[in-house]
Amino acid sequence: MSDDQNDVAVADGPAEVDPGTRKPRRSTGRRITLWIGIGMILAGLGLLAYVAWQLWGTNWVSKRQQREITSQLEQDWANGQGCDKFCPKGEASALIRIPKFGRDYVVPVLEGVTPDILAKGFGHFEESAGPGQIGNYALAGHRVTHGEPLRHMPDLRPGDKVIVETRKVTYTYVLDTDPNDLIVSFTNVWVVDPLPTNPKGGVQPKQVKGQRLITLTTCSEIFHTDNRMISFGHLVKSTPKTAG
Repeated sequence: MSDDQNDVAVADGPAEVDPGTRKPRRSTGRRITLWIGIGMILAGLGLLAYVAWQLWGTNWVSKRQQREITSQLEQDWANGQGCDKFCPKGEASALIRIPKFGRDYVVPVLEGVTPDILAKGFGHFEESAGPGQIGNYALAGHRVTHGEPLRHMPDLRPGDKVIVETRKVTYTYVLDTDPNDLIVSFTNVWVVDPLPTNPKGGVQPKQVKGQRLITLTTCSEIFHTDNRMISFGHLVKSTPKTAG
């Protein structure tokens, strides 16, 4: 074989590659996979932390606020202070006790139903009647998270009491409807009307004008939902509070 043929054979053969010039494809791919895995783990931990905060953290904060508001309200009342009627939005106006939920159950009522208000206790629909007044004293409360004052609302039954304490009077209402029997969309605002009338002809208060009603509203499910669980009741007793 001639030298020229040898040159051609060498040229046509597999070229040798300098190991230093090879691209570390496998190493790069492994690094990418590693970082993707780390990112997914961090995202999962972040989601778990968010859920934990919603389920336990918000309850801890809200229940502490409820205790502080309750204590301050009782102190104000003892000193002859605090609003009685036409309370400003966001201000505490009453205390709710539901014996079915235990002897120590007491939750403040604040004027309005914005998220920050509902995080501190019950919210009072401002356009609805006040405690003991003719019309419908309509309240909203969380079923889960943010203190969850109505977590056990499905346990309530007709005949259970809802006691509303204000600066001058304590009002006792009795529930007339089972909350499990009426689930409505949050857009069904008829439930907070002065005399709620079910457009479908289902569960509703007695259709008698001049009643002094109470309405409890909360989420129908433990987790987020646009549906609301409703219970109606009526006033059975008003007890003026004596000085001291």
